[in-house]
Amino acid sequence: MPDAPGPEALEALSRAALAEITPERTVGQLREATEADGAATLLFSTTMGGYPGWVWTVSVSTIDPEAPSVLETELMPGDGALVAPDWVPWADRMDEFLAQQAAAEADAADDDSDDDDADEHDLHDDHDADVFDGVDIDAHADEFDADSPGSVDASDEDD
Repeated sequence: MPDAPGPEALEALSRAALAEITPERTVGQLREATEADGAATLLFSTTMGGYPGWVWTVSVSTIDPEAPSVLETELMPGDGALVAPDWVPWADRMDEFLAQQAAAEADAADDDSDDDDADEHDLHDDHDADVFDGVDIDAHADEFDADSPGSVDASDEDD
């Protein structure tokens, strides 16, 4: 019975399989090779930007030592790889959104009540609204109206 293929033969076969799905420059060093129960798995570093921590994985059948065959090639996340967050069902996301909306409305209502208190204090300050820079505008407006042409003076009406 022939011996199983050697590590060099498995690496060469794995690199050839990877070359069919990705440019050779994106496949880095062999990181790990494990063999068990008629199959070998080889892990290669990736040199692609944006994929730190990811590894190329190649599974090879070694049942027939004379003709090992590639079972699978894939890019898999390794330790520390950047991956998408876990999927959350739409209904759960909607519940969370509605809860946040309700909390925001409650905060806004609380803030509005604080603003109302401030507005009540402002009402007491309205008595100074006609005084601008220490000048009573209404008093001077009355004088201006009396001096303007076409105005009727009470003393002129008696004549």
